[in-house]
Amino acid sequence: MTLQIDTLAYTNKLRFLPPEHKLLFAITLLVLTYVAQVPVQLLIALWMGIWTVVYARIPALIYFKLMSIPAGFWLSSLPALIISGVATNCTSAQTDVWKGLRVGDYYLYLSSHGMQQAGELLAQAIASTSCLYFVMLTVPFIELLQLLRRLRCPPLLTDLLLLMYRFIFTLLGTANELWTAQQSRNGYRTWKISMNSLGILVGQLLQRTLMNYRQVSLSLASRGFSGEFRVWHSRQYSPSWRYSLEALLGCGGLIGLAGWSSSGFHLDPCTPCLTECGIVFMVEAAIVYESLLGIEM
Repeated sequence: MTLQIDTLAYTNKLRFLPPEHKLLFAITLLVLTYVAQVPVQLLIALWMGIWTVVYARIPALIYFKLMSIPAGFWLSSLPALIISGVATNCTSAQTDVWKGLRVGDYYLYLSSHGMQQAGELLAQAIASTSCLYFVMLTVPFIELLQLLRRLRCPPLLTDLLLLMYRFIFTLLGTANELWTAQQSRNGYRTWKISMNSLGILVGQLLQRTLMNYRQVSLSLASRGFSGEFRVWHSRQYSPSWRYSLEALLGCGGLIGLAGWSSSGFHLDPCTPCLTECGIVFMVEAAIVYESLLGIEM
């Protein structure tokens, strides 16, 4: 799956867009998911899904498989959120009970407030994860490192990220080779043999990883490594005014809608202010994109 994700990041239909545009777009929506209400979060998740599946042409099956990961974590935490229990003689939870049953001296019930919290948590998790997947599936990791270097991030941090990224693939490839060799010899036939084979695999994986690390260190030393990786990268991007305009209008509309929904759809002093923030964001972002794209509005 990791190799496939990296391949999609290099072959998606939004590959020609500058990475800073896509990163700014995703970060804006990610921040918005933490201050918006559930309807706006669901709109963000739907809109990011359209950008990822329809515009970037990421296969829908892969996208939904990835989205099942946060859904699985949400399901694992669901019992702790919605199931509560009190003593039988306690009446403090009567207003919070949706369904319940008596078990001995205790009363177990489904909490109405917990179910509401679970729904809000699911909406926020799906929305924020969709923003993360948009960056992960449309921006290659190397381009993210180049962007961090242009933003004056410490070279030590970017070099560590590069080495970690490289060794992830090395680790996965080595583990896959060892597992295939053990599988071909019926190494996982029974539970006892499986545990023994798994221990051997972990030990061999550690040894080969250390050996690979020594080889990389020797190769860098032989090439005069000075403490910083310098990789040449040609910028061949083509900003799209159509995508930029859609992102600006969509983000501004979502910010205004978040301000409107946060006030309970009532006209109070907070609503015009937040709506005005959305309009100001659209204008300011338009100015930034105009300077980036070199297009007069």
